[in-house]
Amino acid sequence: MKSKIGILILLMCCQVCLGQILTRKSLHGRVVNDSIAIENGLVFNVNAKTGSIIDQKGYFSILVKAKDTLVFSSLGFKSKKIVLTEKDISSSFFRVNLQAIARQLIEVVVHAKKGSPPEFGNTQSIVDTQYYDDALSSPENPLMMPTGTGDNGIDCIRVYNMVFKNLKKTNPNKTDFVSDMGFTSIAMKSVSYSFFTNTLKLDDDEIGLFLLFCENDPKSKTFVSTSKQFDIMDFLITKNEEFKNITTFEK
Repeated sequence: MKSKIGILILLMCCQVCLGQILTRKSLHGRVVNDSIAIENGLVFNVNAKTGSIIDQKGYFSILVKAKDTLVFSSLGFKSKKIVLTEKDISSSFFRVNLQAIARQLIEVVVHAKKGSPPEFGNTQSIVDTQYYDDALSSPENPLMMPTGTGDNGIDCIRVYNMVFKNLKKTNPNKTDFVSDMGFTSIAMKSVSYSFFTNTLKLDDDEIGLFLLFCENDPKSKTFVSTSKQFDIMDFLITKNEEFKNITTFEK
């Protein structure tokens, strides 16, 4: 009896997966920025509960259908949600533009590829200072790259610095903390977007940094050859506690 139930569940899962494939088609595209090349990143299909890696040149491919919501994110850039239309999925090539969060943050990521993320001094004093626009303030120029002096730019710089400082401390001989995406690729196939946002309580802009934090734990390499979903979920939950301890600070 148990074997029959098991077979029935397996058939139902196969039917759901087959339905996903039959109703969705591959969307090919590239994630870009007006000023900087985007290297590596993540794209989630929230509706299909699937994800894919954005490669080192910004290209991606993911199964979609009309009205699916895609979430794009990359280190140092503001994440973006897009609800797809029939026109989007019928296009031969889909282009997505992400805005850099702050110039200094891009520098942090670039230096992290060399194993030496820069420090920008005590940014907490800037975080604690409130600035308000007035009639004489200079208007924001949307064509200029953000400097990190507004919104949550400085907060992000500080968080990135804290994470990379921890990675450097725990991996003193490592020279590149960014390029390896082996575990990230496995995790994207094992858990859904909602697991990151609802279970782990991560913001869209934090998911990439969190997975990079996990990627640089030697234990993550054990999942590349043996990807067990429950073990990966348990690992992510444990690492999330560490991540929150590092990135949480009083404002």
